[in-house]
Amino acid sequence: MKMLLSYARPALLALALLATACHRVPALNTPVTTTLRPTMPVEPDPPITPGVSEVLAQARRAAISSVAYNLSLNIPAQKAEPIEVVEQVSFTLKNNRHPVQLDFKAPTEYLHRLTLNGQPLAIDHHDEHLVLPAAALHLGHNVVQIDLRAGELSLNRNADYLYTLLVPDRARTVVPVFDQPDLKATFTLALMMPRQWQAVANAPLVDSTESALDGRVPGFKTYRFATSDSISTYLFSFAAGKFSRVSRTENGQPMTLLHRETDPTKLRLSLGPIFQLHADALAFMTTYTGLPYPFQKFDFVAIPDFQYGGMEHVGAIDYKTSSLFLDDGATQDQALARASLVAHETAHMWFGDLVTIRWFNDVWMKEVFANFMADKVTQVAVKNPNYDLKFVIDHYPAAYGIDRTAGANAIRQPLANLQDAGSLYGNIIYHKAPIMMRQLERLMGPEAFRDGLREYLKTYAHGNATWPELIAILDARTPADLQVWNQVWVNQPGRPVFSYDLNTSASGRISQLTLSQRAEDGSDRLWPQLFELLLLYPDGHTKELPVNMAERTVAVPAAMGEPAPSAILFNSTGLGYGVFPVMKPLPALLPQLTSPVARAAAYVNLYENMLKGQALSPAQLLGFVRHNLSDEPEELNLKLLTGQASAVFWQFLTPAQRRAVAPALEQELWAALTKNPAPNAKKQLFKTYQSIALTPAAQTRLYQIWRSQKAPAGVKLTEDDYTALALALAVRDYAAPEPILTAQLARIKNDDRRQRLQYLVPALSPDEATRDAFFESLRTKAGRAKEAWVTAALGYLHHPLRQATSEKYLPASLDLLQEIQLTGDIFFPYAWLQATLGSYQSATAAATVRAFLKAHPDYNAPLRAKLLQASDDLLRAEQLAH
Repeated sequence: MKMLLSYARPALLALALLATACHRVPALNTPVTTTLRPTMPVEPDPPITPGVSEVLAQARRAAISSVAYNLSLNIPAQKAEPIEVVEQVSFTLKNNRHPVQLDFKAPTEYLHRLTLNGQPLAIDHHDEHLVLPAAALHLGHNVVQIDLRAGELSLNRNADYLYTLLVPDRARTVVPVFDQPDLKATFTLALMMPRQWQAVANAPLVDSTESALDGRVPGFKTYRFATSDSISTYLFSFAAGKFSRVSRTENGQPMTLLHRETDPTKLRLSLGPIFQLHADALAFMTTYTGLPYPFQKFDFVAIPDFQYGGMEHVGAIDYKTSSLFLDDGATQDQALARASLVAHETAHMWFGDLVTIRWFNDVWMKEVFANFMADKVTQVAVKNPNYDLKFVIDHYPAAYGIDRTAGANAIRQPLANLQDAGSLYGNIIYHKAPIMMRQLERLMGPEAFRDGLREYLKTYAHGNATWPELIAILDARTPADLQVWNQVWVNQPGRPVFSYDLNTSASGRISQLTLSQRAEDGSDRLWPQLFELLLLYPDGHTKELPVNMAERTVAVPAAMGEPAPSAILFNSTGLGYGVFPVMKPLPALLPQLTSPVARAAAYVNLYENMLKGQALSPAQLLGFVRHNLSDEPEELNLKLLTGQASAVFWQFLTPAQRRAVAPALEQELWAALTKNPAPNAKKQLFKTYQSIALTPAAQTRLYQIWRSQKAPAGVKLTEDDYTALALALAVRDYAAPEPILTAQLARIKNDDRRQRLQYLVPALSPDEATRDAFFESLRTKAGRAKEAWVTAALGYLHHPLRQATSEKYLPASLDLLQEIQLTGDIFFPYAWLQATLGSYQSATAAATVRAFLKAHPDYNAPLRAKLLQASDDLLRAEQLAH
């Protein structure tokens, strides 16, 4: 509204002048009374507060344009030495009545010198902002030069490499910037660094020159990069260090990969697929969007223990090394996950980078299209990916895992300050949103939906856009009322719960079948959606019928007159969303289903009903899973079943139930492993056996495999697998003749992987005092520097077999949460909570969570939601036990 009013002011003034001119002119000598008009109020300066408030962002967006950054960084060889920076910020100012705030979240003493438009200025830095006084600002072009020490919160410095990760508001932790997505800017970067290092950034390399160290030994070189495309600050990136460089051209597109992988098998098997997957994703996105790749270059970096699977930096995508480099023991699921990850980050070049969100309340929008497009790319680029099955398994359990909780959040969430944007990320935007988007595509039709996306990309290319702007474009291409549809699917959390009413005639045929839905939270909301149901008969015959759930209760006319089924599988194609009913005869009939998607949908339905205390108890569901371990032929479905087996075993059975069922379950898993002819399935079953191993016999078998490095017949185990096996034995305090983890450390050749295991060792120590000291180290930011290592360590520290001595860490872990949000990356707060609480089931652990919530009634709302999400299984386990 403010922008509309500002544009309206000239017209209002003209109308006022016209009205004045039309007043009767006073007669001569008639006294004229002059009334002083009040002056227009001057808008106050945006408040200077920590973070980047929406108020500040809107004010800057209205006043500032044409932003450009010129950065020169001097990176020393020693990690402990500071990185000195010379920064120039230029911008155009529409009015200079107010001070300008540059965002900088680092100590004031890091700022050495400041000039504005050639004049030196005193440094005014407080509340995470460098304030430029209005009196020194020009109307129009302004140039700020700052000499400073770089902030290191998001520089991710290691002994011989570093990399930036600046999403959502972390650019301001390195140098002063306008850290908001709708002030796009160009970046011109120079890096002075040790001469043996490599580097990559958003723009192409212009030149590299060597220089002498202290005027004597040539020890440094300077990489100068071209000016980047116009990008948001969270997409600014560089990586530098001891990397190997591989360059190839695929389909006419040059690409360069920097990596630190040393395993020759992984290199031989992975380099070709890595480049080919990127090429395939680029080709698909170009065709689908009707737009060529929109940036100057396309490179990527593989980083050990990167915080995420990947990050879509323009021209310099970052990946976690283990996500890209697979060996000959990789499963089909791992290969599909790599293909999907590459497609996801490549799709971001259009959705997120070319057209960028205006504010991070729409962060879900860039993520949903990356995931949505990744699913489409994988369907085309990967041989026999079974796209529909992968969609069900990837998205539904993860989305339900949040949406069923008391902390469930909407897909689109409000955001008052960018410093809280990290709390918006999670499985709702990554997994519920693609389900929603597929429903929207189905509602509109694929061609109308694609054409709407093309219009959106062309309209807002190299700019910013909001979800309402996109939904308006799509709404014009369908008779459906997308505004009403959008309200429940996008703007509100939760899911529907379905019920049915089946009536049959005396002749044994269906006379009426109706379905009803209600909101799980008891509200009167309605989720319009399309899905299918499957009628199942004793002879194996099935009949699939469509359902258009446009009302609260709908009839299924196609069911009329059909023979009465033995059972009905609701949501048989895996496209509907909600808790679907399970008929009692259904589990026994599932093996006869030929569709792996239908079986996957049924497995998900059974698990969700178990969690609600309906249809099956945890022990009964585990019995069903055990029965199907040897019969499920599809690897992805086996992954789903074995995941359910582990979850039920550790989270929903009591310790006494676990001890009772473990011997038979271990034997069944081993028998299924032996029987299954597929290597990938064998490995999945072995991993589950390793996860569950509770008896001395099973643990001794695992120890013999680890010690001899001789895998079971047909199973391929790699160095990473043997490390995981050593960790599994260590957490069980297996009494081996030699220290298992010390021996495993000696086996590992790669420095990065060895350092990771060294970090984990004290968290797995049999000595409680050593584990206590390790937990104490997590209270410091330095102790939490490698977040992927921390979450792995917490998983072992709080393993069900260690909870008798680890539950005491829970209060302090909860107390640290707000600090972790401020100092950690976007996924870390929830990962911290999940790794801490995710395996507990005791009443005392549940009481600790409830006591914390009660003691903090005004706790940060997004973090409170994360806590409720992460503790949901704990609270359900307590309920199900009764």
